[in-house]
Amino acid sequence: MNVLVTGGAGYIGSVTVKHLLDAGHQVVIFDSLELGHVEAIDPRARLLIGNLCREEDIRSAMRAVRPDAVMHFAAYALVGESSAHPGKYYRNNDVGGINLINAMLEVDCKRIIFSSTCATYGQPETLPITEDTIQDPTNPYGHSKLMLEEMLKWFAKIHGFRPVFLRYFNACGAEGNLGEDHAVETHIIPNILKVALGQKEKFEIFGDDYPTPDGTCIRDYVHVTDLADAHLRALLSEFTGAINLGTGRGFSVKEILEAARRVTKHPIPASSTPRRAGDPAELVANPAKAKKCLGWEARYKDPEAIIETAWAWHQAHPHGYGK
Repeated sequence: MNVLVTGGAGYIGSVTVKHLLDAGHQVVIFDSLELGHVEAIDPRARLLIGNLCREEDIRSAMRAVRPDAVMHFAAYALVGESSAHPGKYYRNNDVGGINLINAMLEVDCKRIIFSSTCATYGQPETLPITEDTIQDPTNPYGHSKLMLEEMLKWFAKIHGFRPVFLRYFNACGAEGNLGEDHAVETHIIPNILKVALGQKEKFEIFGDDYPTPDGTCIRDYVHVTDLADAHLRALLSEFTGAINLGTGRGFSVKEILEAARRVTKHPIPASSTPRRAGDPAELVANPAKAKKCLGWEARYKDPEAIIETAWAWHQAHPHGYGK
C-alpha cells in the first residue's frame, strides 16, 4: 500500500515507518521536524516537510502522494503544557487534524489509523479500562485527541471514512537505532535512565501516597515495537473504531525503578515530590478487543525486557539523535 505517515520522524512514528517498509509498503513521511528527528527517518521513505496547521502544506502533499491510507501520529503530547497553553494544543492537534481530514477527502482517501491515547478516558471509575469506558479527559491534551476522534466519527457517517483509533497506554522501549529523544522528557523510563547515565542526580517520584500497594502510580507499559505491530495490523484489517493498546498488566513507579536498577546495575538514587495535578492512581488496559479484532497481543510484558531495549539505545545515544 501507499501510506502517508504524519509525524513519521517522531518516536512511535519512526518505528512504525520501519515496520511498514519492512513489510513492503511505500511510505511518505509528512513532518514539520519541529519535534521529530531527521536521523530517525528511514532512508527508504520519502520525506515531505510541512506543517498540518498550514492547510496548503498538507493539501499539496496529499495531492502529490494520493495515498491509500494515512497513519496520523503528528501531535503535541505534553499533559502539563496542554494545561498551561490549551490554545496551542487545540490549534495543533485539532485544527491540524481537520486540515488533514479535508485534504484526505479531496483525494478520496478514507482510511486513517489515528494515534490516540488513554488520556481520553481521564480518571476511570473501574479497571481495567475497556473501549466502552466513559471518555472524560482531565486535560486539554486528552480532550484534543478525543475531539479529533469525534470529528472522524462524523466524517465516517457522512463521507464514508474508515478510521481506527488506537488508544495507547504508556509507550516505552526502543527498537534498534530508534528510540526516545524528546525536547522535554516526561516519560518515566528515559528519566530514570538519565540518572544511570550520570545526566541527572536523582529520579523524582511524583507522589508516594496514592491508594496503591506501594503508594506510587500504576501504569500499563506498552513497547514501541508492539505499538508499530498494532498499526500494521489495523492498516491491513477491515476494522473501524477504537482499540486499546496495552499489556493488561500494571506496574508501579517504584517497580519500574527497581527493574531499571537491575538492568543498569546502577543504584539510581530517587526521592519523592508532591503529586502532579490530574495524575490518576492507576491506568491499566483491557487488551481483549485488540486480540479479538486485530489478532494483536503485546509481546513485551516484562519491565526488565522493555528497559533493556531502552537502556541499549540510551547508552548508544546518551544525548539523543545527532547531538
